[in-house]
Amino acid sequence: MEGTPRDRDAELLLARISEAAGRGHLGRRRATYRAALHGVSAHGGRGAAIRVISRAAAAGARRLRRPIGRKRVNAGARLDFFEHGITAVVDGRIHVIRSDTAVVRQRTALSPQGITRAYVLNDVDGERIVLRGGDFGHAEVWEPELRRAVTDAQVPQALAALAQGARLTFGPVWITEDEVGSGRMSMRWPQVQRIDTRHGSVAVRVAGRWQLLGTVASGIPNVFVFHALAEHLAGIRPPGAERGDD
Repeated sequence: MEGTPRDRDAELLLARISEAAGRGHLGRRRATYRAALHGVSAHGGRGAAIRVISRAAAAGARRLRRPIGRKRVNAGARLDFFEHGITAVVDGRIHVIRSDTAVVRQRTALSPQGITRAYVLNDVDGERIVLRGGDFGHAEVWEPELRRAVTDAQVPQALAALAQGARLTFGPVWITEDEVGSGRMSMRWPQVQRIDTRHGSVAVRVAGRWQLLGTVASGIPNVFVFHALAEHLAGIRPPGAERGDD
């Protein structure tokens, strides 16, 4: 018996995703997260829009910016995670993002489920897309997996570049193997006691005092990669590294 038109459409979409992933050399598929409808995940669980309460809710509401990005997911959207990146289906288009080259910015956004975290990133063709925490089922799984995949892919190459004398930039902040700084202000890693990145700002604690290194309204690019490098170079565990805040 032939499948229904919906089944055939799903098979065709899966074939297109596999073809796009192959062109992007993403490797084997690991997991799929489908669009969450009205706060309910594709697997029947509760939606994973981030809940913000009390003062955090008030602060988050004050920080809401204008709608971000041009692409938002719809009911047919899906995320597929592969060994070396992800594909995101948005409005019927397939976007390929490689973990080793992705530039991801974290933002606060408004969704039908309330205030949530959003990820603004470019695909391999340079087109910007926005993935919000409440857009796909099981955000508590795919959000940290996205951050972890980019971190795992980019930290080794970043450390290798630093060892060769490179200077890497994360928005207004730059790092070398010996120092962290912004503009002409810098400090050596052994001086750094703590690093915190929140709401687009980077602060460094040196000699018991906090110093602001830089602020960028769009969010620090790949802030989780920056956290991992800072942890390694300064021998500390920066606050916010587990949360993935910027």
